[in-house]
Amino acid sequence: MKTLLIDSATNVLYTALCEDDKILFESYVNGKNDHAKAIIVEIEKACHQANTEVSKIDQVIVGYGPGSYTGVRMGVTVGKMIATLKPQIKLYTISTLFLMASGYDDACVLASIDARRGNCFGCIYDFKHMEYKVKESLIAKEELMKHDHQYEVTEQKFRVNPFKVIKNATLVEEPRLLVPNYLRETEAERNLNA
Repeated sequence: MKTLLIDSATNVLYTALCEDDKILFESYVNGKNDHAKAIIVEIEKACHQANTEVSKIDQVIVGYGPGSYTGVRMGVTVGKMIATLKPQIKLYTISTLFLMASGYDDACVLASIDARRGNCFGCIYDFKHMEYKVKESLIAKEELMKHDHQYEVTEQKFRVNPFKVIKNATLVEEPRLLVPNYLRETEAERNLNA
């Protein structure tokens, strides 16, 4: 089974293509609000390296946030387009924070994405017991750091275990209805409600 993984919610665009227990392609592309120019290129590279095409992929897993509003929408939109245009391809989601922390085994990992003004989108995940010690939320970074953890990953630096992501992804029954997980209102929504 071929699985394409995409996450564009952070400063690092993550793309991987796996077949069963093999990683056929994996890339971490650093950027800053410019993943739009790289996301399709990385998917094409993945297919070329694996000697396949998008239509031959069985499932797509997208990091659906939290993170950069524009970044989250890019990955989610690409995943939705693939699943809508090729209905035989199943669409799954994974938390971007879980994806960022997935590279550590049997450890408590603090994952955070800067949300400005001293806040972050963050959580602490215990991979030994496969449970959240601190649930995903918009939280003061200082408050999150008070909780016990062994490792810390941020939107600038993280490593992914694609097989752990595949195992923990959630099927999207209606791809066209998928909405990103922003964890807070957009600035436009806040201004509208003010």
